[in-house]
Amino acid sequence: MRIAVTIFLTDETITPTRLARELEDRGFAGLYLPEHTHIPVERTTPYPAGGDLPPEYGRTLDPFVALGQAAAVTERLGLGTGITLVAQHDPIALAKQIATLDHLSGGRFTLGLGFGWNVEEAADHGVRWSARRELVRDRMALMRALWSEQPVAHEGEFCGVRASHAYPKPVQKPRGPVVGPRTLVGGAAGPKLFTHISEYADGWLPIGGRGLGEALPVLRTVWADAGRDPRALQIVPYAVHPSPGKLAHYADLGIEEVVAQLPPAGEAEVLKALDGLAALL
Repeated sequence: MRIAVTIFLTDETITPTRLARELEDRGFAGLYLPEHTHIPVERTTPYPAGGDLPPEYGRTLDPFVALGQAAAVTERLGLGTGITLVAQHDPIALAKQIATLDHLSGGRFTLGLGFGWNVEEAADHGVRWSARRELVRDRMALMRALWSEQPVAHEGEFCGVRASHAYPKPVQKPRGPVVGPRTLVGGAAGPKLFTHISEYADGWLPIGGRGLGEALPVLRTVWADAGRDPRALQIVPYAVHPSPGKLAHYADLGIEEVVAQLPPAGEAEVLKALDGLAALL
Protein backbone atom coordinates (compact mmCIF):
# COMPACT_ATOMS: atom_id res chain seq x y z
CA MET A 1 0.00 0.00 0.00
CA ARG A 2 1.42 3.36 -1.04
CA ILE A 3 0.84 6.11 1.51
CA ALA A 4 0.81 9.74 0.37
CA VAL A 5 -0.18 12.77 2.43
CA THR A 6 -2.23 15.91 2.10
CA ILE A 7 -1.94 19.11 4.09
CA PHE A 8 -3.22 22.67 4.03
CA LEU A 9 0.10 24.40 3.44
CA THR A 10 -0.19 28.07 4.42
CA ASP A 11 2.01 31.05 5.22
CA GLU A 12 2.08 29.75 8.83
CA THR A 13 2.93 26.06 8.31
CA ILE A 14 5.94 23.96 7.43
CA THR A 15 7.30 24.97 4.03
CA PRO A 16 6.76 22.95 0.83
CA THR A 17 10.48 22.28 0.38
CA ARG A 18 11.05 21.08 3.94
CA LEU A 19 7.99 18.82 3.86
CA ALA A 20 8.77 17.40 0.41
CA ARG A 21 12.31 16.45 1.39
CA GLU A 22 11.10 14.78 4.57
CA LEU A 23 8.42 12.83 2.71
CA GLU A 24 10.84 11.52 0.11
CA ASP A 25 13.49 10.65 2.68
CA ARG A 26 10.94 8.72 4.75
CA GLY A 27 9.51 6.77 1.81
CA PHE A 28 6.08 8.36 1.43
CA ALA A 29 4.49 8.08 -2.00
CA GLY A 30 3.35 11.61 -2.63
CA LEU A 31 2.17 15.06 -1.57
CA TYR A 32 -1.30 16.33 -2.51
CA LEU A 33 -2.31 19.94 -1.92
CA PRO A 34 -5.77 21.56 -1.78
CA GLU A 35 -6.84 24.81 -3.42
CA HIS A 36 -8.84 27.84 -2.37
CA THR A 37 -8.17 31.17 -4.04
CA HIS A 38 -9.97 33.16 -1.33
CA ILE A 39 -12.74 32.78 1.25
CA PRO A 40 -15.34 35.56 1.16
CA VAL A 41 -16.06 36.91 4.64
CA GLU A 42 -19.78 37.15 3.94
CA ARG A 43 -20.43 33.47 3.38
CA THR A 44 -23.73 31.58 3.52
CA THR A 45 -22.38 28.20 2.38
CA PRO A 46 -21.98 25.93 5.42
CA TYR A 47 -18.68 24.18 6.01
CA PRO A 48 -19.23 20.58 4.84
CA ALA A 49 -17.62 19.10 7.96
CA GLY A 50 -19.82 21.20 10.24
CA GLY A 51 -19.00 24.04 12.62
CA ASP A 52 -16.81 27.02 11.84
CA LEU A 53 -14.61 27.03 8.79
CA PRO A 54 -10.99 26.43 9.89
CA PRO A 55 -8.73 29.45 9.32
CA GLU A 56 -6.31 27.58 7.04
CA TYR A 57 -8.89 27.62 4.25
CA GLY A 58 -8.30 31.34 3.79
CA ARG A 59 -4.50 31.06 4.01
CA THR A 60 -3.86 28.21 1.56
CA LEU A 61 -0.80 28.47 -0.66
CA ASP A 62 -1.29 28.22 -4.42
CA PRO A 63 -0.90 24.46 -5.00
CA PHE A 64 0.93 24.71 -8.32
CA VAL A 65 3.56 27.12 -7.00
CA ALA A 66 4.03 25.03 -3.86
CA LEU A 67 4.24 21.77 -5.82
CA GLY A 68 6.76 23.36 -8.16
CA GLN A 69 8.96 24.01 -5.14
CA ALA A 70 8.43 20.43 -3.96
CA ALA A 71 9.33 19.06 -7.39
CA ALA A 72 12.58 21.02 -7.45
CA VAL A 73 13.93 19.41 -4.26
CA THR A 74 12.81 15.81 -4.88
CA GLU A 75 13.30 13.11 -7.49
CA ARG A 76 10.70 10.41 -6.79
CA LEU A 77 7.92 11.98 -4.72
CA GLY A 78 4.52 12.04 -6.39
CA LEU A 79 2.92 15.49 -6.65
CA GLY A 80 -0.81 16.08 -6.78
CA THR A 81 -3.72 18.42 -6.20
CA GLY A 82 -6.54 17.51 -3.94
CA ILE A 83 -8.36 19.22 -5.41
CA THR A 84 -7.96 21.63 -8.31
CA LEU A 85 -11.14 23.70 -8.66
CA VAL A 86 -11.20 23.58 -12.45
CA ALA A 87 -14.31 25.77 -12.71
CA GLN A 88 -12.36 28.64 -11.14
CA HIS A 89 -9.55 28.62 -13.73
CA ASP A 90 -9.04 29.80 -17.28
CA PRO A 91 -8.65 26.35 -18.88
CA ILE A 92 -6.02 27.41 -21.44
CA ALA A 93 -3.77 28.82 -18.73
CA LEU A 94 -4.49 25.86 -16.44
CA ALA A 95 -3.55 23.38 -19.17
CA LYS A 96 -0.19 25.14 -19.50
CA GLN A 97 0.40 25.11 -15.71
CA ILE A 98 -0.39 21.42 -15.43
CA ALA A 99 1.67 20.37 -18.43
CA THR A 100 4.63 22.45 -17.26
CA LEU A 101 4.62 20.99 -13.75
CA ASP A 102 4.24 17.47 -15.09
CA HIS A 103 7.05 17.99 -17.61
CA LEU A 104 9.48 19.55 -15.14
CA SER A 105 8.80 16.87 -12.53
CA GLY A 106 9.32 14.01 -14.98
CA GLY A 107 5.69 12.91 -15.07
CA ARG A 108 5.10 12.88 -11.31
CA PHE A 109 1.94 15.01 -11.29
CA THR A 110 -1.57 13.77 -10.46
CA LEU A 111 -4.45 16.10 -11.28
CA GLY A 112 -7.00 15.63 -8.54
CA LEU A 113 -9.97 17.75 -9.54
CA GLY A 114 -13.38 18.54 -8.18
CA PHE A 115 -16.40 20.80 -8.37
CA GLY A 116 -16.14 22.77 -5.13
CA TRP A 117 -18.46 23.40 -2.20
CA ASN A 118 -18.11 27.16 -1.51
CA VAL A 119 -20.77 28.92 -3.57
CA GLU A 120 -19.48 32.42 -2.76
CA GLU A 121 -15.90 31.63 -3.75
CA ALA A 122 -17.04 30.17 -7.06
CA ALA A 123 -19.40 33.08 -7.73
CA ASP A 124 -16.52 35.54 -7.55
CA HIS A 125 -14.95 33.55 -10.40
CA GLY A 126 -18.13 33.94 -12.46
CA VAL A 127 -19.25 30.33 -11.93
CA ARG A 128 -22.95 29.57 -12.22
CA TRP A 129 -23.31 27.01 -9.44
CA SER A 130 -25.94 24.80 -11.05
CA ALA A 131 -23.79 24.45 -14.18
CA ARG A 132 -20.41 23.88 -12.52
CA ARG A 133 -20.18 20.14 -13.27
CA GLU A 134 -20.81 20.61 -16.97
CA LEU A 135 -18.47 23.60 -16.96
CA VAL A 136 -15.69 21.39 -15.55
CA ARG A 137 -16.47 18.67 -18.09
CA ASP A 138 -16.19 21.20 -20.92
CA ARG A 139 -12.95 22.69 -19.61
CA MET A 140 -11.42 19.24 -19.20
CA ALA A 141 -12.24 18.55 -22.87
CA LEU A 142 -10.53 21.78 -23.87
CA MET A 143 -7.41 20.87 -21.88
CA ARG A 144 -7.33 17.42 -23.46
CA ALA A 145 -7.35 19.12 -26.86
CA LEU A 146 -4.32 21.21 -25.91
CA TRP A 147 -2.52 18.17 -24.47
CA SER A 148 -3.09 16.08 -27.61
CA GLU A 149 -0.08 15.20 -29.74
CA GLN A 150 -1.56 16.86 -32.83
CA PRO A 151 -3.33 20.26 -32.84
CA VAL A 152 -7.00 19.70 -32.06
CA ALA A 153 -9.77 22.29 -31.77
CA HIS A 154 -12.45 22.22 -29.10
CA GLU A 155 -15.73 24.08 -29.20
CA GLY A 156 -18.01 23.42 -26.25
CA GLU A 157 -20.96 24.98 -24.49
CA PHE A 158 -18.80 27.03 -22.13
CA CYS A 159 -15.38 27.34 -23.77
CA GLY A 160 -13.42 26.75 -26.93
CA VAL A 161 -9.94 26.83 -28.37
CA ARG A 162 -8.60 26.77 -31.91
CA ALA A 163 -6.35 23.93 -33.01
CA SER A 164 -3.08 25.09 -31.49
CA HIS A 165 0.57 24.35 -30.88
CA ALA A 166 0.81 23.92 -27.11
CA TYR A 167 3.93 22.61 -25.44
CA PRO A 168 5.15 21.06 -23.23
CA LYS A 169 2.90 18.01 -23.28
CA PRO A 170 2.14 15.96 -20.16
CA VAL A 171 4.51 13.02 -19.86
CA GLN A 172 1.95 10.21 -19.67
CA LYS A 173 0.61 9.03 -23.02
CA PRO A 174 -3.12 8.87 -23.81
CA ARG A 175 -4.97 5.86 -22.37
CA GLY A 176 -8.45 5.19 -23.64
CA PRO A 177 -10.35 8.50 -23.60
CA VAL A 178 -7.94 10.08 -21.09
CA VAL A 179 -5.31 12.54 -22.28
CA GLY A 180 -2.96 14.28 -19.88
CA PRO A 181 -1.49 13.50 -16.47
CA ARG A 182 -2.94 10.93 -14.11
CA THR A 183 -6.41 12.32 -13.40
CA LEU A 184 -8.62 11.58 -10.40
CA VAL A 185 -12.03 13.13 -9.73
CA GLY A 186 -13.09 13.95 -6.18
CA GLY A 187 -16.63 14.09 -4.87
CA ALA A 188 -19.43 12.13 -3.26
CA ALA A 189 -20.59 8.87 -4.84
CA GLY A 190 -23.38 9.22 -7.36
CA PRO A 191 -24.31 8.62 -11.00
CA LYS A 192 -23.15 12.05 -12.25
CA LEU A 193 -19.76 11.74 -10.58
CA PHE A 194 -19.23 8.19 -11.82
CA THR A 195 -20.12 9.25 -15.36
CA HIS A 196 -17.49 12.02 -15.21
CA ILE A 197 -14.87 9.61 -13.89
CA SER A 198 -15.57 7.09 -16.62
CA GLU A 199 -15.52 9.73 -19.34
CA TYR A 200 -12.26 11.60 -18.73
CA ALA A 201 -10.38 10.31 -15.66
CA ASP A 202 -8.25 7.45 -14.38
CA GLY A 203 -10.23 7.05 -11.20
CA TRP A 204 -11.86 8.40 -8.05
CA LEU A 205 -10.51 10.45 -5.14
CA PRO A 206 -13.17 9.77 -2.45
CA ILE A 207 -12.86 12.15 0.49
CA GLY A 208 -12.63 10.27 3.78
CA GLY A 209 -12.95 6.85 2.18
CA ARG A 210 -16.26 5.89 3.82
CA GLY A 211 -18.83 3.67 2.12
CA LEU A 212 -16.48 2.32 -0.52
CA GLY A 213 -17.72 -1.24 -0.17
CA GLU A 214 -21.16 -0.15 -1.42
CA ALA A 215 -20.02 2.47 -3.94
CA LEU A 216 -17.24 0.64 -5.77
CA PRO A 217 -19.42 -2.02 -7.44
CA VAL A 218 -21.61 0.76 -8.85
CA LEU A 219 -18.60 2.71 -10.14
CA ARG A 220 -17.08 -0.42 -11.66
CA THR A 221 -20.32 -1.11 -13.53
CA VAL A 222 -20.46 2.45 -14.93
CA TRP A 223 -16.77 2.19 -15.82
CA ALA A 224 -17.23 -1.11 -17.66
CA ASP A 225 -20.34 0.16 -19.46
CA ALA A 226 -18.22 3.04 -20.77
CA GLY A 227 -15.83 0.52 -22.33
CA ARG A 228 -13.00 1.21 -19.88
CA ASP A 229 -10.52 -1.49 -18.85
CA PRO A 230 -11.57 -2.79 -15.41
CA ARG A 231 -7.92 -3.23 -14.44
CA ALA A 232 -7.18 0.45 -15.10
CA LEU A 233 -9.62 1.96 -12.56
CA GLN A 234 -7.78 3.66 -9.67
CA ILE A 235 -9.37 4.41 -6.30
CA VAL A 236 -7.40 6.65 -3.94
CA PRO A 237 -9.10 7.36 -0.56
CA TYR A 238 -8.23 10.94 0.36
CA ALA A 239 -7.69 12.84 3.62
CA VAL A 240 -7.99 9.68 5.70
CA HIS A 241 -6.59 8.83 9.12
CA PRO A 242 -5.14 5.41 8.34
CA SER A 243 -4.83 2.46 10.68
CA PRO A 244 -3.65 -1.11 10.03
CA GLY A 245 -7.25 -2.31 9.93
CA LYS A 246 -8.36 0.43 7.56
CA LEU A 247 -5.45 -0.22 5.22
CA ALA A 248 -6.24 -3.95 5.22
CA HIS A 249 -9.86 -3.14 4.30
CA TYR A 250 -8.70 -0.93 1.44
CA ALA A 251 -6.34 -3.65 0.21
CA ASP A 252 -9.24 -6.12 0.16
CA LEU A 253 -11.07 -3.67 -2.13
CA GLY A 254 -8.12 -3.63 -4.54
CA ILE A 255 -6.91 -0.17 -3.47
CA GLU A 256 -3.18 0.46 -3.81
CA GLU A 257 -2.77 4.06 -2.58
CA VAL A 258 -4.23 6.17 0.24
CA VAL A 259 -3.70 9.83 1.11
CA ALA A 260 -3.35 10.55 4.83
CA GLN A 261 -4.30 13.89 6.38
CA LEU A 262 -1.58 15.93 8.08
CA PRO A 263 -2.29 18.82 10.46
CA PRO A 264 -1.95 22.37 9.05
CA ALA A 265 0.86 23.10 11.48
CA GLY A 266 4.46 24.10 11.92
CA GLU A 267 7.48 21.93 11.30
CA ALA A 268 7.68 20.21 14.69
CA GLU A 269 4.04 19.09 14.75
CA VAL A 270 4.03 17.95 11.13
CA LEU A 271 7.22 15.91 11.52
CA LYS A 272 5.78 14.30 14.65
CA ALA A 273 2.70 13.31 12.62
CA LEU A 274 4.96 11.82 9.94
CA ASP A 275 6.73 9.79 12.61
CA GLY A 276 3.35 8.36 13.61
CA LEU A 277 2.49 7.43 10.03
CA ALA A 278 5.89 5.90 9.36
CA ALA A 279 4.91 2.69 11.16
CA LEU A 280 2.32 2.08 8.43
CA LEU A 281 4.75 2.33 5.52
